[in-house]
Amino acid sequence: MPTGPGDILELIRHGRATTRGDVLEATGLSRMTVSQRLDALLAAGMIVEGGTTEPTGGRRRMRLAFNTSQSSVLVAAVDTTHTRIAITDLGGVVLGDDQVDVTVDSGPSEVLDRITTAMSALMDKHDVTPEALCGVGLSVPGPVDPESGRPSQPPMLPGWDAYPIAQHLQAMLPGVPVLTANDADGAALGEYAARPTGSGSLCLVKVSTGIGTGIVIDGRLYSGSDGGAGDIGHVQVSAGSEATCQCGRHGCLAAVASGRAVAAQLTALGLPAPSGRAVRDLLRAGNADAARLTQEAGRRIGEVMATVVCLLNPEVVLIGGALASAPLLAGIRETLYRLALPRATRHMALELGALGEDAAVMGLTRLVVDSSFTPQAVNERLRT
Repeated sequence: MPTGPGDILELIRHGRATTRGDVLEATGLSRMTVSQRLDALLAAGMIVEGGTTEPTGGRRRMRLAFNTSQSSVLVAAVDTTHTRIAITDLGGVVLGDDQVDVTVDSGPSEVLDRITTAMSALMDKHDVTPEALCGVGLSVPGPVDPESGRPSQPPMLPGWDAYPIAQHLQAMLPGVPVLTANDADGAALGEYAARPTGSGSLCLVKVSTGIGTGIVIDGRLYSGSDGGAGDIGHVQVSAGSEATCQCGRHGCLAAVASGRAVAAQLTALGLPAPSGRAVRDLLRAGNADAARLTQEAGRRIGEVMATVVCLLNPEVVLIGGALASAPLLAGIRETLYRLALPRATRHMALELGALGEDAAVMGLTRLVVDSSFTPQAVNERLRT
């Protein structure tokens, strides 16, 4: 049973209690105890009380809300060819952002040096001090060990294996906590946070240079025992294929259906496309070959996702990344529903992600806030 102010903040932050009456009902605590807990949270600036809900008997009930302006979060979503950095409030609203054009194969030291320089400039521009930060979140296109927070044998990140990302960033931001995540995980958590309260389980398939899946169950990321959950890009789907994956094997899903694979196919047709982002641009321009090849890629991805859906039975499957488009969605839908058990898909929504490139920013913010405002951390901070 929730007892401390941190437990009550958890209810408010996730929308399970929006009035004092809701808190009383959810906790079973006395009116005086609830009042004391809420007063402590109000005094600390962790919640705000104001606005009104519908009138009840002529008196309007005051609404409780998490104070998203009490501090800021600094995030960096690293992709293979560029990194988006942003400063957000605690609700994920972007207060300022920038892009760093640097490829991950430049190595972790150079990439992170470029990121920290851009972060410092962005903080100066928006008058954000290290003391005003709740934390830093950074995502990379590869598995991340959940214990160490370091990349774990990432095929797309040469030289990044076990690199101490957090320590590198903390050289500029001493004392500020740094959390790292896989890019698909970050995007999945962001999309989950943006959906109505009460969604149970969600899978996001990110199709960009590579292919990965982020899994959220009951509001929490599931990354597996060593960070490898959802790494469907390295499932072998064409044993006799000569297509070489970045992991060194042949016939992996990423080797035949990723943005990199579609870009190579388009280039062979005389349409130079150096990356998944170039494929995205061709799709937006209405190029027929890009649409056809992207839909074919979707069919291959749907073959693997059928197994994922039968295993997890998620409420929602979202499609994100540079290739997220109507042709990709159509291809996935074609094979996923044909190969998966009807029982596993009858209540499942399959659709494009709603946030686009903002998904990772929102997800990384949520990751930092979830870590900083655990009930235990808040109770200890308020010493109640």
